Amino acid sequence: MAFRFDPKPPLWMRGGHLETIGSALLSRPRDLTAQQGGLPLQASWRRHRIELEDGDFFDMDVMGDPDSHTHVTLFHGLEGSSHSHYATAFAVAAMARGWSIAVPHFRGCSGENNRLARAYHSGDVHDVQSMLRASQVNAQASRHLAIGVSLGGNALTLWACLQEESARQHIRAMAALGAPIDLASAGRAIQRGANQWIYTPMFLRTMRRKAREKAQLHPGTFDLHSVLRARTIEAFDDAFTAPLHGFQGVADYYARASAKPHLGQMAIPCLIVNAKNDPFVPWRNVKEGAQASAFVEFANPGHGGHVGYSHRQQWWDGRGSLLPMADAVLDWLNQRGS
Repeated sequence: MAFRFDPKPPLWMRGGHLETIGSALLSRPRDLTAQQGGLPLQASWRRHRIELEDGDFFDMDVMGDPDSHTHVTLFHGLEGSSHSHYATAFAVAAMARGWSIAVPHFRGCSGENNRLARAYHSGDVHDVQSMLRASQVNAQASRHLAIGVSLGGNALTLWACLQEESARQHIRAMAALGAPIDLASAGRAIQRGANQWIYTPMFLRTMRRKAREKAQLHPGTFDLHSVLRARTIEAFDDAFTAPLHGFQGVADYYARASAKPHLGQMAIPCLIVNAKNDPFVPWRNVKEGAQASAFVEFANPGHGGHVGYSHRQQWWDGRGSLLPMADAVLDWLNQRGS
């Protein structure tokens, strides 16, 4: 089953920036499915705190029957959470199928900063492994699937590639949406044109706040002055992400954490979706030159922006415009992960 989905955004919301921003702000379903008694979606998540062997923790939000046949683990994007619009859409779509779903939060992304002198990053494969294990322990399903969005998509893809055949012990199939699997090209793109004025300040606002808190808890582990001076994601990664996680600067981080060079090692069905009008993840850099294994399928819809994928017919009934994309991805995972 080849992946087929053609997002059709409303005419007033066409274009990479409008589709990205409009979906994030306006596309959330108002209520969960009837199985949850019409409760507001966010009230239906059940939070679990997972204590890690290194003394840190992450929080995981779970929804659905833990005894359901199929369980989905969703890895969020940069500064995302279970409240993100795409997490909402996938939760509704999974619940409609009678599946359970979990959103493990990368360290510091659940509303409380983590304890250690580290945070999270695009190549955090060790935490991906820990999150998958925790998600599967919580849900006694017979089939496990995984989805990664943006940063979480690269981290999940890199993990699966490095695991090779043993990835099958954890998940049957996976999908990555808007994943910057070539981190250097994405880092350059988000600094160009309107991107540096639209998206960079939004991300840096919360990232700088967390860095200040981290500097108070662990003084001297990085140069806070350089972090606060950063005006680009690349500069922030060079001053904060790289030194905190053992990389020799941002170039080393982007090179070692990118999933693209490892796609030839992918040994489970993997769908990689990047819209052609994504403002800051250039789809050509993701796809072209990739020495991918036969398990990898690329999909490049003409619309969608960065994880926007709006579908106009869903705007008027409160179901949320990302549901058609979520349904299409889950259909692909259901078939390929059988």
